[in-house]
Amino acid sequence: MTLPAPAYQGLSQQQLAVLVPELLLSGQLIDRSGMAHLISAFGRETMGQVAIEEWMAASPVYTHRMRTALGIDGDGVEDMFKCLQLDIGAPPQFMDFRYEVIDKYHGSFFLQHCGALMDVEPMGDDYVTTMCHDIEDPTFDATAIATNRRARIRPVHRPPRRPEGRMPHCEWTVTIEDDRDELPLPADAEEMFSTRAGQTQLTPIDISATDGFVDYRGPLLADLQFREWSQTALARMAEEIALQHQLLSLGFLWSVRRYAESDDQVREIFRKQLTGIAGLSADRLRSAMNLGSDAAGLAAVITLAPILGPVQYTGVTAEVVGDDVIVRVPTDSGAVADGGWVALLEADHTEPLQAIGTAVDAHWAVASSTDEEGATVFVMSKGEQRHKESGEVAIARFSSGADFEFTDRGRSIPITPVGSGV
Repeated sequence: MTLPAPAYQGLSQQQLAVLVPELLLSGQLIDRSGMAHLISAFGRETMGQVAIEEWMAASPVYTHRMRTALGIDGDGVEDMFKCLQLDIGAPPQFMDFRYEVIDKYHGSFFLQHCGALMDVEPMGDDYVTTMCHDIEDPTFDATAIATNRRARIRPVHRPPRRPEGRMPHCEWTVTIEDDRDELPLPADAEEMFSTRAGQTQLTPIDISATDGFVDYRGPLLADLQFREWSQTALARMAEEIALQHQLLSLGFLWSVRRYAESDDQVREIFRKQLTGIAGLSADRLRSAMNLGSDAAGLAAVITLAPILGPVQYTGVTAEVVGDDVIVRVPTDSGAVADGGWVALLEADHTEPLQAIGTAVDAHWAVASSTDEEGATVFVMSKGEQRHKESGEVAIARFSSGADFEFTDRGRSIPITPVGSGV
């Protein structure tokens, strides 16, 4: 299969600096899209177990990939925190992590603002406990072991908030001890490493670039300012973050299969998750990137949408032809081989693409879809009829992340270890 040029590589440094935090937030909102359907089908406890299994399957893999891409080659708490800053589980500002480094193997963090808590807290203490206790304990450790298998992340305090409204929202210690047993790699993560997603080769960073940081080998920085990174580093980050979406979705799929009554139920829930995040992410992307509602704008949103990328993995393309947008979904991509989101885009199931079109302009519609040799081809046309936002997107929009606004926090400041004496 001949792949087109990677989409993110064609953006400017300034555009990518806006896009990267948007992609990170999009990844966090995947669960806002999927979990409501799990609660409806299976209840709160099974929803919590799926969340544990999906993140434990994906996070060790994508954390390892980001470490490799950005030269984060140490095994201490600074290295772990660097990875968290580029993790869809901790998008900047929405999940406002504040880090402290005591020495190489000891540190802490607190969340001055937790968007996930803001979403779940109105649902009551049982749901808060499921998220902040049952889910966080194993998944934090699964993320940490990508840096050091002797790492442990433990709570100082966490929600349900007592007293009510307690700030910061939670606080955690991070310790690495030589005499501690190593945690094993979760079985699903071992399998995830062998998927096409886990092995996809992405665009190398040009280490000779002079327009910003090309790696993260220097000090840990507070409040990463993405405009300070080189264009080529930002493009690789964007590709990796899109792949984080794909890895997390596969973890979700594998877990749902364990609890569903049938393959049809699995696909129904999986497609609903995809449709919800497709529409919500497209809406935010269109606004953040200041894209129009015409064919060029729609094609750009489809090309940049992390749920359809990175192109090296999915092969999905969008092309403007006249007044229409032609979307091609190859049948021989790594994404289809893995059975992930892209495999849901079928000639008789256009819901995720329609959700994207509606987010760009309510008059866009999937006018036709056909199976051709080597691809499924969708034609999107703009007509007179207005299309309502789907219920799946409306459910995802429940999250405060739907309308979240990033703010400029100035320059990146190095975090000085407490034990350095500086």
